Amino acid sequence: MSLGKFHIIFVVSCVAMTLLVGGWGVLRYFRQGDTGALTFGLGSLVSGGLLVIYGNWFIRKVRREAIE
Repeated sequence: MSLGKFHIIFVVSCVAMTLLVGGWGVLRYFRQGDTGALTFGLGSLVSGGLLVIYGNWFIRKVRREAIE
């Protein structure tokens, strides 16, 4: 497995984990009113969104380099 493919798999797994943790934090806020969990959850969701943007950028970069 190439380093590029491993990197993509790693980013996808990180996105999945940040979305799960973000959902957990938001759900905990609605169930228990824990504002710290809400802050943590929203931060995780924002991080997941940024990782999606980074993953798209990286895939485009790899494809451009493969064409050249």
